[in-house]
Amino acid sequence: MADSDPTERFSNWDYPEIEEGKLTRYNWIVQHKENLVLGYKTDIGAFTYINAKYGVVLEDYAQIGSHCSIYSFSTIDDKMGQVLIKRNARIGSHTVIMPGVTVGENAVVGAHSFVNKDVPANAVVAGVPARQLQLKQGG
Repeated sequence: MADSDPTERFSNWDYPEIEEGKLTRYNWIVQHKENLVLGYKTDIGAFTYINAKYGVVLEDYAQIGSHCSIYSFSTIDDKMGQVLIKRNARIGSHTVIMPGVTVGENAVVGAHSFVNKDVPANAVVAGVPARQLQLKQGG
């Protein structure tokens, strides 16, 4: 992904109407919508699922690819915790973010990754589980 001015990515952005358990007009869905915080000009791809039971925060200009799953609660192992996607972080399509994870500012998560640990600011990570591949120079 090439670095660019995040304000250009969202020139026609409009805050979505969110109804509990229903697809937004952008075709993503959230459960526990009262615990979802969307920053300015966040971008969430089609068919993404967000479970915000224990809080999900997407800061300004965060970008989530299509077909992602973000969990603040896991019914399989009972893990729970707020998920924080910081400013201008980018998450590739088909990625899973587990409870309690923070993805740092300007970080990039490659497509099809499984993120079960925090991602530092400016890091590029990918894989199952996600591992750091590089640190972006100059943020």
